[in-house]
Amino acid sequence: MNMFQPAKNGSARLGRSDRSAVGRWFWEIDRVLLLLVAVLISIGLIAVAAASPAAGSRYSGETFSYSPLYYFYRQLVWIMVAIPVMVAVSMLPKVQTRRLCLAGAVFFTGLLFIVPFFGVEVNGARRWIGVGISQFQPSEFLKPLYIVSMAWILSLRAKDPTLPVVPLTGIITALIALLLMKQPNFGETIIFAAAWVMLLTLSGVSLRFLGVLALAGLAGIVLAYLFYPVATSRIDGFLFAAGDTYQTDSALRTLTAGGLFGAGPGAGTRKFHLPEPHTDYIFSVIGEEFGIIACLAIAILYMTIVARVMIRLLHEEDLFTVLATAGLVTQFGLQALINMAVNVQLAPSKGMTLPFISYGGSSMIALAIGMGLLLAFTRRNPYLHRSPYVVKWSGR
Repeated sequence: MNMFQPAKNGSARLGRSDRSAVGRWFWEIDRVLLLLVAVLISIGLIAVAAASPAAGSRYSGETFSYSPLYYFYRQLVWIMVAIPVMVAVSMLPKVQTRRLCLAGAVFFTGLLFIVPFFGVEVNGARRWIGVGISQFQPSEFLKPLYIVSMAWILSLRAKDPTLPVVPLTGIITALIALLLMKQPNFGETIIFAAAWVMLLTLSGVSLRFLGVLALAGLAGIVLAYLFYPVATSRIDGFLFAAGDTYQTDSALRTLTAGGLFGAGPGAGTRKFHLPEPHTDYIFSVIGEEFGIIACLAIAILYMTIVARVMIRLLHEEDLFTVLATAGLVTQFGLQALINMAVNVQLAPSKGMTLPFISYGGSSMIALAIGMGLLLAFTRRNPYLHRSPYVVKWSGR
């Protein structure tokens, strides 16, 4: 049967009885979640357009020819690449998705080893590989792949409790954390560690073990403060107002400059004083030009996405699916929370983008892969359990 069926009025529509790959995907996908992501991407495009003049004037020497909408046009290209990637990943069967994630996690972990030697240094950090427009950040791509891989390893514990999956995932996470701190990339280290703890919690480890982890994490923060200069400067600047706090101070002043309803599109002036108006501090640009109400609406949108995914997991019985989906949405929500917290001075500066809103090629495509995985794992057969005579979906 064709993908589009003729309706009574002569128009074409996607029918429920269509069993093509696209037809099955359309009815199995969480269309509400897909719509929420589309809204985020649209907001991001508007926000990048607002921040582009400030970023372009600041980095006009690097862009060779200054254009007020230089970063907007580039972001539009990245979105045109990211959306097909997200849809393609969301159409993959679960077994194939898991295998690709395992292979991808090994590949990008390997790239982390070579970043210190062949990586490109930007703003004092060596996190990128490549030259010119082809630069990408391996840790961005590793995040969703790591979560799915750790979810699969921890899910093996349900089949054989004697398997040492917890220490194995701990060793892998510690190795990745060391490689990230070498760059340095303290913010991403926190994301990986938090996602691992979330996966352990859902996999059923004891409260005593989680308590030991909490103490170990606290000790790790203290040691980082004492012996890791990046952590020392960030914590001193946040807690004791010591050192250079220009970035976070400028972000808060910019965010609150627009009041409740903002100065209007393109009317912001404080954004020209932000160090990274199109990436790390784009939330502040939104506050100045569209108001605090718009910032609250974006925060609610992120919360809605996280809640939507978690609610869909209430009826999921497969442990791997629960772990992978919860881990992915935790990573997504935590990244958004950290970025917004930095902009309102509730957290030290970490150089972390706002998902689907901040400018960035590798960030946008990596987020598309992560959201595609989320959409793949939350796919549901609409006919499942409707009738005892319906063959149950295999949960590909």
